[in-house]
Formats: sequence, C-alpha cells, structure tokens
Amino acid sequence: MIVNCCLYLTETLFTQEHIVRTGCGSVSVIVYGDQDKPALVTYPDLALNHMSCFQGLFFCPEAASLLLHNFCIYHISPPGHELGAAAICHDNPVPSVDDLADQILDVLNYFRLDAVMCIGVTAGAYILTLFAIKYRERVLGLILVSPLCKAPSWTEWLCNKVMSNLLYFYGMCGLVKECLLYRYFSKEVRGYAEVPESDIVQACRRLLDERQSINVLRFLQAIDRRPDITEGLKTLKCRTLIFVGENSPYHSEALHMTGKLDRRYSALVEVQACGSMVTEEQPHAMLIPVEYFLIGYGLYRPSQINGSPRSPLSPSCIAPELLSPESMGLKLKPIKTRLSTKR
Repeated sequence: MIVNCCLYLTETLFTQEHIVRTGCGSVSVIVYGDQDKPALVTYPDLALNHMSCFQGLFFCPEAASLLLHNFCIYHISPPGHELGAAAICHDNPVPSVDDLADQILDVLNYFRLDAVMCIGVTAGAYILTLFAIKYRERVLGLILVSPLCKAPSWTEWLCNKVMSNLLYFYGMCGLVKECLLYRYFSKEVRGYAEVPESDIVQACRRLLDERQSINVLRFLQAIDRRPDITEGLKTLKCRTLIFVGENSPYHSEALHMTGKLDRRYSALVEVQACGSMVTEEQPHAMLIPVEYFLIGYGLYRPSQINGSPRSPLSPSCIAPELLSPESMGLKLKPIKTRLSTKR
C-alpha cells in the first residue's frame, strides 16, 4: 500500500493546467503524469470536475498504480467547471453537445495526441461517446460510467427543467444540490433519517458550492437538448467497458446502450448498492474489470506491486468466471463490491 501511494504521489507531481482555446471557447485541461505515455482523457458529469468526479478512483492506490503507470491523464472540464472558474458571460451562445465533442478534438490536436483512451461519467460519458462516433480513429477505447445515449426521458426532462429554473433564479441553492446528489449517489451514502450523509457526499456538497450557477446551467441546457445517438453506437469499433450502479437513475439507459453495442467489443459491469458515480462511491469495484480491459491493449500494472496481499487485484480475489476469455478476452458479470476477507 505504501509503495502504491508513493508511486501515485511521484507521478502526480508532474501536474499542470492548460487553458486550451477551441472553436467554441476555452476549456481547462489538467494534465497528470508523463506526456510521453499514451493518453487517457476524462470528462465528468454535470456540475463536476476532475476533483469531484474522479478523485475517488485516482486516489485509490491500486487504480493509481494501474492507470498512472500506463497513461498520462488529461482531465477535461466542461466549460466553466474547472476550479476557480469565473462566470461565463450571458451573451455567449450555449454550446451544443456537438460543440462539446468538437472541443475534445481541439484538445487532442493542441497536445498533438493521436488515438486516446477515454473515461466519462453520465453526461461526460455521452460527450465522449458522441466524440467516438464522430471521430472513430481518435478513440482507442471507452470506459463509460452510468452513460447516456438516448434523448432525455420525460422524467429527466422535467427534472432538468426544474433545475434550470432554480439555477437561473436562485443559483446553486439547496434544492439544486439535492437533485444533483440524487443524480450522483445511492440512498445508502446520501443518508436518511437514521443514517447521516457519508463523507463523500458531504465533500461533494461543498464542491458544488464552488460552481458558478450560470456555467452549470449552460452545460445542463446542452445535455438537455442532446439527440439520441443509439444508431451511431452500431458504428463504434473501439472496445467499450460500461459500469453502472444498480441504484443509478440511469441504470436502464446503460442496459439499453449495452444492448445496442457490438457484443464482440463491449462488456457491462453492474455494481451492487451503488448510484451513478461509481468512480467516487465504489471505485474499488472498477479495478478488476478495468485491469482486464486494459490487458486487451497490452497494458499491465507495474510488476513490483503485483504481489500486494491487500490488493483487490490479487489473483486470489478474482472470480474464476472472469478468467474465461470471451469477446475482449474477458467475461464480465455483475460483481459484488465488498470483497471477502476469507481465504
């Protein structure tokens, strides 16, 4: 565990923020690691950035050893969602989802990146999927967490309309934050009468206070106007790994999306007792599937920590059915997120 943490801290010392000018305004990109390594691009959900959407995953030592050993990380924030962002001028046109996908292309060209691996959460997963449909040759693989692919349902449309009005008139008020926390987390961590909010929910609530309401509203409007991209999924040839919490409001959407993807190149992991943001609520549930997904690209964890007895990636913790080669070289089934300590 200490070795893992040291590796993570050593790698993340090479961190820099870049403001990239695109055809639709500027975006913030946080770069972690050695830029000579293959690129891993992340895109967060609504009202989030890399600190509030991916910190749980990248602060998990085993995930850090796997991802930072193999990739340089490029955290793209939606316009105005970066730390310390100023309010975007009301006169600026609201970008479409196509505009946001095209911004990713501008970012890749700015850093002279060819094909990249992508991780996105919910709205961010939609943007990255749209990018992969439009620019297939620029995407090596997709890791999507509680993704969207259809136009908003009536229920989502109504919720988005309520949030839009609240953001416009009252800013990031308590009710907006409750709607967002419901979107992100399961009831188990949000808390209820007898159970207090978990630390990750309290931290997320504080980070939401830092968002400029107009910036969140603009991203919400873009996502609310998104088209159905189901037909485009059939054109994807990159490998796709989908995670979804069984308590996510977008659980059925993830199942729909999985059913439309080519089964030879896709796999689904349903995470028990979890909401949409698996990266924060149950990051350990992602470790084994992601590791085996990356093996298909010839990418591995550094050998010096393979023998860690505490690591949930230890072979003794891997269910036999996960070792059966199928489609991408692995067979993924719904997994339990609490590993047994029995040997």
